[in-house]
Amino acid sequence: MSRLDSAIRRLEAQRACIGRAAQMLGGLPGYVFEFGLGNGRTYDHLREQMPGREIFVFEREVAAHPDCIPSGEHLVLGDLRQTVPGLPARFRDQVVFLHSDIGSGDPARSRQLAAELAPHVAPLMRAGGLIASDLPFPGERWTAEPLPPGIAAGRYHFYRVL
Repeated sequence: MSRLDSAIRRLEAQRACIGRAAQMLGGLPGYVFEFGLGNGRTYDHLREQMPGREIFVFEREVAAHPDCIPSGEHLVLGDLRQTVPGLPARFRDQVVFLHSDIGSGDPARSRQLAAELAPHVAPLMRAGGLIASDLPFPGERWTAEPLPPGIAAGRYHFYRVL
């Protein structure tokens, strides 16, 4: 598969998982977190699919389209391994959806990052919430959910928080 085809399938999986999450979450209150702003496409889509929800984006360095950069406290800059563990207590059990797109060109390193973050994410997630990730996101507080139709197994990962 070409890199272009792979990127298209990843974007289709992101869109499908975010759409499914928006439907499944309904009125369950809570914050939305996005790990990895990139150029801001997914953040922009989250704003459209989950209007009225407060969205916090975590990114090492901003390189997004100006219209797709969160303002003020909604943009948390720095290495995720440093910013996520130090989050204020107000986020504990209050995150209803996490979208994580933190994969890099080094699959082993990317999987290690997800594994390092998962224990710090667990106390933040609200029961009944959802996680969608480009990488496996190991955790004892969540269980795998079926992927939306048309998304190949392993292309994306979708979890329900217990």
